[in-house]
Amino acid sequence: MNILLTAVLAVQMLSALGMVGLILVQHGKGADMGAAFGSGGSGSLFGASGSANFLSRTTGILAALFFTCTLMLAYFGNAQQPRTGSSVLEGAAITAPALPASGAAQIPGTAAPASANVVIPAAPVVPASGAAQIPTK
Repeated sequence: MNILLTAVLAVQMLSALGMVGLILVQHGKGADMGAAFGSGGSGSLFGASGSANFLSRTTGILAALFFTCTLMLAYFGNAQQPRTGSSVLEGAAITAPALPASGAAQIPGTAAPASANVVIPAAPVVPASGAAQIPTK
């Protein structure tokens, strides 16, 4: 699968470079007006009107190839990632708030009483769904 992605990416980059080159070689619509008034620009490599058909068709083919490669890369890129759940928040770590210390343990240099070392078990945390996600006052 990795070789296929590399090949599609290489074809996409080559088609993009080809499109850039062909677009830069083509002359704009306003260049025909200058040739009509005798600038002599119409006598080019492909003739007076032959370049428009060849270059524009080749640009269109390369554009279709570029978009096809882009869609293939998007499809194969999303197909590789496993789907674990429907939400990003489901994978987030749930942390319980720290228990407040007793009054004597908050004063530096004093020891906390023995009853302050009692561990209170935390209730199991169930992720909220639906209307339970709406905060209330």
